[in-house]
Amino acid sequence: MKIKHHEIIPNADNPFTECKLEREPYARILTDIVNTYADGFVLAINNEWGTGKTTFVKMWQQHLKNEGFQTIYFNAWENDFDSNPLIAIMSELETLSNTKNKEDFKPILEKGAVLLKNVAPALLKAVVNKYIDSEVISETIKNTAKASTKILEESIKEYSSKKKTIAEFRVELEKFVKQAGNTKPLVFIIDELDRCRPTYAVEVLEQIKHFFSVPGIVFVLSIDKKHLASSVKGFYGSDLIDSNEYLRRFIDLEYSITEPKIKEFNRYLYEYYELCDFFSLPERMSSYEIREDGHLLLKMADTLFIKSNATLRQQERVFALTRLILCSFNSKQYTFAHLLFMLIYLKVMQNEIFQKIERNELSLQKLSDLFFEITHLEEEGFNSSNMLFIEAMLIWFYNNNQEDLRDREGLYVVESFANTLSSPIKSKFEDKGFGESLARCFYDIHRSNYGHLKLEYLIKKINLTEPIKAK
Repeated sequence: MKIKHHEIIPNADNPFTECKLEREPYARILTDIVNTYADGFVLAINNEWGTGKTTFVKMWQQHLKNEGFQTIYFNAWENDFDSNPLIAIMSELETLSNTKNKEDFKPILEKGAVLLKNVAPALLKAVVNKYIDSEVISETIKNTAKASTKILEESIKEYSSKKKTIAEFRVELEKFVKQAGNTKPLVFIIDELDRCRPTYAVEVLEQIKHFFSVPGIVFVLSIDKKHLASSVKGFYGSDLIDSNEYLRRFIDLEYSITEPKIKEFNRYLYEYYELCDFFSLPERMSSYEIREDGHLLLKMADTLFIKSNATLRQQERVFALTRLILCSFNSKQYTFAHLLFMLIYLKVMQNEIFQKIERNELSLQKLSDLFFEITHLEEEGFNSSNMLFIEAMLIWFYNNNQEDLRDREGLYVVESFANTLSSPIKSKFEDKGFGESLARCFYDIHRSNYGHLKLEYLIKKINLTEPIKAK
């Protein structure tokens, strides 16, 4: 049984064979773009966190290799412990060296070593030491016009030297890339840049632009542009900076992968986390009352995730927790799968509401209104009559949480003279014209063999306070 979604290792021959999001066409389009503009540019794959960018770029990297490209994958977040990304980037480039071109990499190392020097402090120390014999005189000399002039002269020389070194570095780098590869460009993928420290993220961008922007290298930034823009603002310490305009200086082409279909991904997660193994147990399938639980859970998942526009990562978290929680049920127990999944969703995605439900802080009418807000869709998910019954179960079990029977509210009234049912709770789902009423749902639950249950029955399992057994 799985509790987390493991990283997919691309198949060497067919890297997209395990892709459930049908993203191979996008990889082929991007490969054509890289082939067409082989002189070198910066491509940003811009999608929100949790949409599967890392999996995609790793599959695409293998696809590129199969097409004859040389590639490098660099996880910036795993390397931002170092103060200067130049070392890490050059280290990745060195992996391209072999017995034939090893000597060609040495000039790059030599020029890179010059660029790595922290010039200003060393320069200041060298200039000041020429004019002082003691620490006492040092502070005086530093402020003299003579020392300041000398520092400026040395700074100008150092600037010119550094500018020349950068040009030489880029010439050597271009030569090395050509000799290391073929007519196709080197594709250098930088992932997780938006999760790095702001200083590191900005330095990576600056160094790509100033040191590594040469013909023959295509840089691919796998990013959430909104978060990277926040890093830029954090680096400069101001919300006034136009971070989008700043990023345009570095990014030549921006591409976004189409979001996957939520329903299809739900069914993939349902299989991946083996929920089907539990819901298809013979004991469950032979029971009329619980054999549809798996189907009902998926319908609720579709409704909730479409309504909230959840990310792939959020969907994964809810399904993973659901699978673990199901291990606290035996094969014949009621799971109330649709209601259970909704409560798990709230715990993960809207925990404040979950806690209010757990602490019985909501009125029954407020609970009814919240349920409508969370689950109502005009055209997707359950129809209103089904949702009405789930809502009735939620309210009924919630009302049962009251230990003292005198504190429980009467949820329906039988109008014997008119042979009708009414309820003090008004559901917005009743207005959808399916002819069902909340009062009728309460009446049916009352007459069922689970009408005595409390919502606490599900809450305890969701909070993992009951024994867990692998199923």
